Amino acid sequence: MSTGAAAVWGRAEQQDFRSRVRGALLGGAVGDALGAGVSGLALEEIRAAHGVEGVADYVPAHGRRGAVTALTQLTLFTVDGLIRAQVRRDTGAWHPPTDVHRAHLRWASTQHHWGPDERRDDNGWLAAEEWLYVRRDPTRECLGGFGDTVMGTLDRPKNPTARDAGALTRSAPFGLLVGWEPGLVLQLAVECAAQSHGHPAAQHAAGAFAVLVHGLARGESLDAAVQNTLALLADRPGHEPVTEALRQALGSVRQGIPGPALIEALGATDAAEEVLAVGVYCALVSEDIRHGLRLAVNHSGPSRATGSVCGALLGALHGETALPPAWLVELEGRATLLQLADDFAMEMTQGPALHTPSAVAPGWLARYPRT
Repeated sequence: MSTGAAAVWGRAEQQDFRSRVRGALLGGAVGDALGAGVSGLALEEIRAAHGVEGVADYVPAHGRRGAVTALTQLTLFTVDGLIRAQVRRDTGAWHPPTDVHRAHLRWASTQHHWGPDERRDDNGWLAAEEWLYVRRDPTRECLGGFGDTVMGTLDRPKNPTARDAGALTRSAPFGLLVGWEPGLVLQLAVECAAQSHGHPAAQHAAGAFAVLVHGLARGESLDAAVQNTLALLADRPGHEPVTEALRQALGSVRQGIPGPALIEALGATDAAEEVLAVGVYCALVSEDIRHGLRLAVNHSGPSRATGSVCGALLGALHGETALPPAWLVELEGRATLLQLADDFAMEMTQGPALHTPSAVAPGWLARYPRT
């Protein structure tokens, strides 16, 4: 898989890119945490517990405010896998889906009391983060997909009928590969989705989400990113549910004041294309990130997933400084998210200064081993 010629990055471009990477990863995590305490509840239940306006701030989930779930855990390991793919490229081994799969197997090991312990000195830094060794409502499809070392492929996907948003919500990092062409970003996200989700709608939703983030990280408007994503999807067999969902999200923007009724008309289940449509719609109509995320979690449906998608889109669009500071302060794992975001940005903009086929910075190799 070739990504074309390496880009030459100026200092201002590097700073802008790092801000968007941080924004996408932190924004997705904030949306996940904001929705974690109400995900799956009916709107009436949310209002009964939190008032007529619903959730306006973090509510306790998993024993604390600002707790993230498996959605954020898996996203972190996706980033780790992409960095390792770049490092391993020097060895002549270049197959990013394999490196992402290996990363998700490391995530799976954090979810069990049995099996291999990934907290080894030779296994990189992320798998040694103790706070990740806790189960936060992972989907059965993700646990099953990464329950053994066999990698699902497009020809032989894991969980052939799985249509939920478990692959979608871990796919924002693919879009941060801004040096890649959009079609390659789409293909990589789809291939990696097949490692746990076999339904074409789940795979194409993951690919569409990645391409949306890619456009935003490259400086496009959200509306332009949606239009470009629709054009890319058009030639792919089985794209119709995702294409229709995105078109409905665009159409809903002109249908009145944003609120739960319009959101739930886009979908109230965990089907990947519905979660994507809700996240995109809330980002399109948002006045700011706080407003968009509150819309994204206050409805009957999978609030953590829709919040995560909306947060990643708005974070990639506006950068980290637009995120609400009060929510960042309480966000679980913020230091890890920031470190990983900065490492990703450094690898993508300054990789040749860190490693070549003949030499590699020892500290970098310890963080991201080639094995």
